[in-house]
Amino acid sequence: MHSVLIIDDDKDLCALMKKCMEQENLYVMIAHNGIDGLHLMEENKDSHTLALIILDVMMPYMDGFQVLKKIREENNIPILMLTAKNAEDDKVFGLRLGADDYLTKPFSINELMARVNSLIRRYTTLNPTFTGDTERLILKGMMIDKTSRIVEVNEQPVELTGKEFDLLLFLASNKGRIFTKKQIYTQVWEDEYAFDDSNIMSFISKLRKKIEPDPEHPFYIQTVRGVGYRFNKEA
Repeated sequence: MHSVLIIDDDKDLCALMKKCMEQENLYVMIAHNGIDGLHLMEENKDSHTLALIILDVMMPYMDGFQVLKKIREENNIPILMLTAKNAEDDKVFGLRLGADDYLTKPFSINELMARVNSLIRRYTTLNPTFTGDTERLILKGMMIDKTSRIVEVNEQPVELTGKEFDLLLFLASNKGRIFTKKQIYTQVWEDEYAFDDSNIMSFISKLRKKIEPDPEHPFYIQTVRGVGYRFNKEA
């Protein structure tokens, strides 16, 4: 589950944004000033799920620009700035400091969610290991740890054989791409293809039974009829 950190001193607006984001399966953390926001970010830096920060400009103690500058010293997480001002200079200044997008109050929730989803989608697509831990893949309902070779589905460990893990990691690392059985065999088994389609199909079937909520209607590993398989790009 992706997490969003909201840093804004408007408590009513924070509550509304939190409610809307939770309806889209996002985990939301809230801080009402910049200092608390930076502390909350530091406390959760090892959670490996923070995908977006929503940052207000006008706040007590530290304004949004100061917070933005501090975050950008060591982090490239997308930042959506919120402001009650219409001044173009403020927007340009924020973008130059490293903000990814800007939204002027008042705004519609539909516009907010469109920008939130766009920023998260862009970040996680361009950074499939966006968690900051390059040895992990965080997917929808699934975590793959390359180093420990651990797989969790819906936070529950899944026992895989060595080749099952290699097969899953290969497909998940290339989600959305279609591979023929020959390409899969060559990449995973690192051997010359022996035209043994039944071997690949057997491994796919066994893997699906272990990772799919409904193996008869697989979500993660999809069959592309007449071609091969792909890992769901929406995962």
